Amino acid sequence: MYTLLANFSFLETCYVNSNVPTMLLNLLSKTKTISYNGCILQFYIFLSLGATELFFLALMAFDRFVAICHPLHYPIIMTKKVCGASVSACWVGGFLWSMTPAILISQVPFCGSNVIDHYLCDVGAMLAISCAPVPKTTLTCSTLSAVILLVTLFYILVSYTLVLRAVVHVPTDSGRKKAFSTCASHLVVVSLFYGSVMVMYVSPGATNQPGLQKFVTMFYSIVTPFLNPLIYSLRNKEMKIALRKVFCKV
Repeated sequence: MYTLLANFSFLETCYVNSNVPTMLLNLLSKTKTISYNGCILQFYIFLSLGATELFFLALMAFDRFVAICHPLHYPIIMTKKVCGASVSACWVGGFLWSMTPAILISQVPFCGSNVIDHYLCDVGAMLAISCAPVPKTTLTCSTLSAVILLVTLFYILVSYTLVLRAVVHVPTDSGRKKAFSTCASHLVVVSLFYGSVMVMYVSPGATNQPGLQKFVTMFYSIVTPFLNPLIYSLRNKEMKIALRKVFCKV
C-alpha cells in the first residue's frame, strides 16, 4: 500500500510540474510562446501522466479489495515483487497508451491561427486551430479517452462493490467503520478526478467551450493534486489533531 501511495505522490508532483511552470511563465511574461515540438511534447507528457493516474487509481482499488476481502492473504498476494511489477505496468502503460493520440495530433495540419486558447497544449485547444477538419483524429482521440476512462472506472466500481459486500458482513461496528475509513479517502480522490476528466474528454459539447476546458483542466491537473495529500492525511490521527489546533487558533 505504501509503495502505491509513494508512487502516486510522485506522479501527482510530476503532473503539476508538467503544466504549472509553463502556465506561470506565460502569466508573468509578455511573450506567451511555445515551440511546436515543445507543444507536442507537453501534450504527450500531460496526457501520459493522466493515463498513468487512471491506472494507479484502478490498482489502488484492487489493493483495497485484497486488503479488506482477503486480509490474511494480503501479504501473499501483494508482495514486493507484485507491487513493483504492477507499479511499473502503470507507468509504462500510461506512456504507451498516449503515444497514439500524440502521433495523431502531430500529424494535424496547422496553417491558420497559431494562438492556442488554453494555458497548455491540450487536445481540444489544438484541434480547434487546425486548418482542416480532422474527424478521424477527433474520433480516435475521443474513443481512446472514453475506453481508458470507462474501463478503469468499471474496474474500480466492481472492486468497491465487492468491498462493500464484504464490509456489510463484518460483525462489529468498529470493524465496519475501520473498513469504510480505509476506502473513503480513495473514493473521494476517484470521484474528484474521474468527475472532472469525464466532463472534459467524454462530454460531447465540452470541446466547444474553451472556458469550460480551462476550468476543468485546471481543476483536475492542479486543484485535485493539491487536495489529494490532505484527503489521504485525514486518516492520520496526528494530522487530525494538528488540524484541530490550527482551526481552534483561527
